[in-house]
Amino acid sequence: MKRRAFLVAGAATVGTAFLPKPFAVAAATGDKKGVMLMNRIGPSASHLYISNLDGSNERPLLGNATFDYHAGFSANGQSVVFTSERRGDGDSSIYRARIDGTGLQPLAIGRAVHDAGVLSPDGTKLAFVSTREATPGDHKTHIWVLDLRTNKLKNLTNAPNVAGDPTMPDGHFRPSWSPDGQWIAFSSDRNTPWRGHDDGRGWEHTQELSIYVIRPDGTGFRKIATKEGYCLGSPKWSPDGRRVVFYEITTEGTWGAHRPDYIGRVESQIVSVDVATGARVEHTSGPGLKVSPQFVNATEIGYLVKGGAAEGLAYTSGTIPAVKRPWVRSPVWSPDGTSVIYDKVGWSVRPLDTPLYSWDPDWDYRFCDVFPVLSNQGRLAYTEKQLGHSSIVTMNPDGTDQRVVFDSYGRGLDPSLVARGLAGAFRPAWSPDGEWIAFGLGGWFFMRATSTAVVARVRADGSEWEVLTDGTSHAGFPSYSPDGKLLVYRVWGAENKGLRILDLETGATRVLTTEYDNLPDWSPDGKLILFTRKMDAVNFDVCTIRPDGTGLRVLTGGSGANEGHAVWNPDGRILYNSGMYGFREEAALYDNTFQPYGQIFLMNADGSGKKMLTDSIWEDSMPIYLPNKVLSR
Repeated sequence: MKRRAFLVAGAATVGTAFLPKPFAVAAATGDKKGVMLMNRIGPSASHLYISNLDGSNERPLLGNATFDYHAGFSANGQSVVFTSERRGDGDSSIYRARIDGTGLQPLAIGRAVHDAGVLSPDGTKLAFVSTREATPGDHKTHIWVLDLRTNKLKNLTNAPNVAGDPTMPDGHFRPSWSPDGQWIAFSSDRNTPWRGHDDGRGWEHTQELSIYVIRPDGTGFRKIATKEGYCLGSPKWSPDGRRVVFYEITTEGTWGAHRPDYIGRVESQIVSVDVATGARVEHTSGPGLKVSPQFVNATEIGYLVKGGAAEGLAYTSGTIPAVKRPWVRSPVWSPDGTSVIYDKVGWSVRPLDTPLYSWDPDWDYRFCDVFPVLSNQGRLAYTEKQLGHSSIVTMNPDGTDQRVVFDSYGRGLDPSLVARGLAGAFRPAWSPDGEWIAFGLGGWFFMRATSTAVVARVRADGSEWEVLTDGTSHAGFPSYSPDGKLLVYRVWGAENKGLRILDLETGATRVLTTEYDNLPDWSPDGKLILFTRKMDAVNFDVCTIRPDGTGLRVLTGGSGANEGHAVWNPDGRILYNSGMYGFREEAALYDNTFQPYGQIFLMNADGSGKKMLTDSIWEDSMPIYLPNKVLSR
């Protein structure tokens, strides 16, 4: 092992070009125990607009707009239902309003995802997607019907003849009423296996959907459209009720459809089927990611071109001019075919400490950048990824004494990759005495296949840093032993993988594991090391092992989904991220996400007592609890 020390000008001048924005974790409200910081990958804003068919006369739909999306017209065109997070950032609920934006009324609210609401043709029932418990412990997305006259709820997709294999994704999405109100079409990935992207080699999952119909009383369930190796999504009925239109994309393409680096290169088509015979018609051809189709009238189908130079609204016949409009999503056309409602989403940086909806009455939830960690002395560190430099920032939790103690620019990394969050200083780890911060430095995510990375550490005041590994293996994600003498970290590569333990006094390194293991975290009592293991081509689980290499225990598993990003809570429990309840939305409709359905969980050190701490439509991860006693120091 080669170690090199680098002296810098001093803490006062470190990273002056990238000082963090003011950030103070406010004390928890009321009699709560404190604050849980967490990261969320999702849009920071979404508003509903309405315009004429040609894009003219665009205006906000609602006068009291907050965070609103996924609208749907009533059959008479006089009202609209939509999803809103006005109860809190991350809490999706369904509301109804008149088409002029007045008469706001909640229809489906509560501590779960409520989304994609559509009114029956007679206006008496609401079909929607919800993760509310269908049975105890089942938080997957199901299709529900709410009778608006009696408030009676019915779950259509958990009956024995409909429910899929619970170890598989088993989600149900985007309900649509037939014009006569006798049927509901929807998409589902029921009974499809968990698949990794890149032909099964990637961490993030792809999605295979088929189109089904069911009566609102739960009878008549059947599949009406499927295609091997493809995902069929967002069904809508023709005005005469004979056909259902949907988008069709390869299963692999559902990953690229929500990745910022692939969205403009993924292709899909608009297809419809005869409900009675299954006869197909392909209404489009050629390049472009085409989603959200709808019959505008008996002969015309509108859809969204997502991403690329032509992003906006388009039509299959070509007689209605396309409307180029960036970051438009989820269009829905009025029953008379004269107007269209759509989302306009924004991706400005969420300010740190932004309040998020809390599913736990004992804790406030707030937004933070990635990999937050608290020192034994009560100082916060994190990777400042969202500002485009992936550097190490420290501060007191009250916002004072903020410092960029390690600036990732000028460290031999590709500046364009640093700006995109694909390279930099990731996952800080405090030494027990608070004098050092260890981290990984290099290229990350898919860049690890072509980039190098080393474990390094920097003085807490930013005055000195050193590289701790020799660069022959892609190394990162370090964690200190409680006595500060050892570092555990992971190495990645086909010939050299697993966890390693570095003795900081002697420089000796020993092998702890030789599987594809990642994100190690030393327990506060020093007895266990927590980490994520790649169990097979598409499944990752949270594990623990003793520092001497004995006592391996797999703490998660059985769902087929990914679990990871695990960290120790100071009370000896484990916080982690899981997709065990499947997707919350059709994968191709997400933007700028990696694992769009991840939720935060808490469990005991032996894997028992698993509890879900978030239930949003977005990707939530990287939590840390800050009790009031820490915030008041």
